Amino acid sequence: MTSSGTVQQLKAQWVTPENFFRYGQVIFPSRDGKLFDHEDAQLVLDKGTPRFYIMHLQGRGRKFHNITRHRLCTQCLGSLEGKDWYVAVCPPNDTVKKPNLGDIAAFRIPGNCFIKLAVGTWHAGPYFDHDAVDFYNLELSDTNIVDHFTYNLRQSENLEFKIVF
Repeated sequence: MTSSGTVQQLKAQWVTPENFFRYGQVIFPSRDGKLFDHEDAQLVLDKGTPRFYIMHLQGRGRKFHNITRHRLCTQCLGSLEGKDWYVAVCPPNDTVKKPNLGDIAAFRIPGNCFIKLAVGTWHAGPYFDHDAVDFYNLELSDTNIVDHFTYNLRQSENLEFKIVF
């Protein structure tokens, strides 16, 4: 980032189903045999072939200047090995090609749950302080090719965010 750019601190809060509702769902463990209901991930994966995989990320820190959305599917993310992590999100807004900067929020995600991002939710992350974290990811097989819309805050707004807790 150039020296004239702004780094804005974004305070993270622990994620709960109530405070994450605008962006998607938080899914916690449930007892085996529980019937499907509103607490289960409400997935939208009908526009292609679902892809469930484990991605290995290293040295992410907590700064970002890109924020992305997927308009064709939901996306589920969760860490393996119980490691906490962070994500920044902004509600979906199909009528404009950039996020509303005033609506960007950050969350700390405990390692015992995962999040489901609603269709169109802007997101940046996962971010973390560990050396490396493996994440499971559920999206469509071609999400990162045909449904990956990124807004570069540094280029467009001369701005970058740092998630603090």
